[in-house]
Amino acid sequence: MEQPVLLTIENQTAIITLNRPERRNSINQALLSGLYDSIEKISQDNNIRAAVITGNGKSFCSGIDLDAIMVENLFDPRGDGTDLPDIFGACKKPIIGAINGHAITGGFEIALNCDFLIASENASFADTHAKVGIHPGWGMTQLLQRAVGRLRARQMSFTCQFISAQTAYDWGLVNEVVVPDMLLDRAKKLANQICAVNQDMLGAVKKLIDHRDTTTLDDAFSHERQGFQTFVKKHLNK
Repeated sequence: MEQPVLLTIENQTAIITLNRPERRNSINQALLSGLYDSIEKISQDNNIRAAVITGNGKSFCSGIDLDAIMVENLFDPRGDGTDLPDIFGACKKPIIGAINGHAITGGFEIALNCDFLIASENASFADTHAKVGIHPGWGMTQLLQRAVGRLRARQMSFTCQFISAQTAYDWGLVNEVVVPDMLLDRAKKLANQICAVNQDMLGAVKKLIDHRDTTTLDDAFSHERQGFQTFVKKHLNK
């Protein structure tokens, strides 16, 4: 039986592939467990500096497998109390979402929890929580409005309609749109560029950017300046 999530390492980059193509990579307990395990392995491996998440087949992830609802444990898939935002939030390595096809609802939330996204021309995005009657819980209502703005987030979440890769680019949801055959190569190239920078400073910059989500602009600006002053004092004393 095929593993629902594949993890491969190329140099210092990890490639996570959602691997239920016959179900459009829909989310069941085994896929969630495999995804969580893969991200934790990346977090713990000092040789890995960046990661890419993509899907096998024509979809990135079509959301929760309706056959798994009320049958499988999707809220605590490993029985350890950790949930999807916890796993992503604990990972200090940059994660690039390489969106190869549909990213729908829970699958869209997986994408939104990545550090940034690039998309195939075949990609599309939809939040259908209101259509299928499932309460969002992995960050949709907060992360989507951060990415595209509140008014566009309302449009997507209220209408439950798809937007194309080009619209996602125009709205600032994805950084780049590439031809399908180039998607993974482009994601790997970006990951390699991340691997080549000063890793200590990369970690500091990532942490500073993420800090903005939990505070005001004034506080975040002050926090950055304090860090800079500490950095200067440390290096001047050498």
